[in-house]
Amino acid sequence: MTERLSPGDEAPDFTLPDSEGKDVSLRDYRGQSVVVYFYPAASTPGCTKQACDFRDNLAELNDAGYQVIGISPDTQAKLAKFAANEKLTFPLLGDPEKTVIEAWGAYGEKKNYGKTYLGVIRSTFVVDPAGKIAHAWYNVRATGHVAKLIRDLGLAA
Repeated sequence: MTERLSPGDEAPDFTLPDSEGKDVSLRDYRGQSVVVYFYPAASTPGCTKQACDFRDNLAELNDAGYQVIGISPDTQAKLAKFAANEKLTFPLLGDPEKTVIEAWGAYGEKKNYGKTYLGVIRSTFVVDPAGKIAHAWYNVRATGHVAKLIRDLGLAA
């Protein structure tokens, strides 16, 4: 179990390959606000719904100055297929070793149908331009979370 991040904490830096095999680092986004979200697995129903919600609201988030990055333990090949199938235009990064996922506190005990197991905890963070955590949400729902994020950021009309 890893410690959870809170607003004001330094965002753990990372460099991970995206769906095209290109390395993406959090430090590349210094000076910008970034939404970093962690999801359990590409191409599963909940993760697809969440990714498509980000895709469908990407222009609004970008226009407000927020970049979006999705991170899962998937391989580059699986991420490439997911991005192509769902027409996702924001970076999807693979962390098969779960090093970054753990550093952000997004890996731990989960319960499903009465069973307890270890897995990726669906989580979303907003990193401010200085590299600090501005918002941290753990155990978010796949459906409706992006709309709530937009409301919480004060972007909803």
